[in-house]
Amino acid sequence: MRHVKWSFALGLVLVAFALLHYTLPQRDIVRIVNTETRRMDFGMNAMFYANGDPGSGTASVNRDIRFIETVTPDGTPSVYRNEDTGWGWPPYFKLDSSNLQARAADLISTRDEPLWVMVTHYGWRSQLLTIFPNAIAIRQVGGPEVRVVPWSNIIVLTVLGLLVIMFWRLWVRFRDRVLRPIFGEEEPGIGRDERRAIWRNWLDRR
Repeated sequence: MRHVKWSFALGLVLVAFALLHYTLPQRDIVRIVNTETRRMDFGMNAMFYANGDPGSGTASVNRDIRFIETVTPDGTPSVYRNEDTGWGWPPYFKLDSSNLQARAADLISTRDEPLWVMVTHYGWRSQLLTIFPNAIAIRQVGGPEVRVVPWSNIIVLTVLGLLVIMFWRLWVRFRDRVLRPIFGEEEPGIGRDERRAIWRNWLDRR
């Protein structure tokens, strides 16, 4: 039973970590080399793209997607999609993908005369699933050595941590003041089988 409990807890932690890693903003220092619009077909990867028809709540089978192609300081290609998030999830309320595409096109540079930019984005890149991170903002920076403190992530994680601690303390108080007296965990001499019987009797009375 204990192994099941810990496995369930570990699963919840992994799900929460994946959700935060996908949703929270990340920042890359890159050089923009091209911008284009491609016709994309969707299948199992549709959940990682914005809805084609905001009123329908479902993604289109295929549609045009804006892309921003970049290169990192070490020469690694990095491609971002550029889609509005609207009022859905994640809650970035991005409604300016056209303006962002124009800004990216204006910042295209060559290897000999590079312009370095910081791309703020969320999401994952997977060649297997054909998914790309979604660019949220672009701004020019002084060079590839620029480092930015992720204050937004720090604030969000701090607030979430405080909420987890608060709910955990509420649960501990509820368990100590309500559940333990009901199931006899505070009375000496009561074994596990007797506590289970008390638990079943309490459930039968509900």
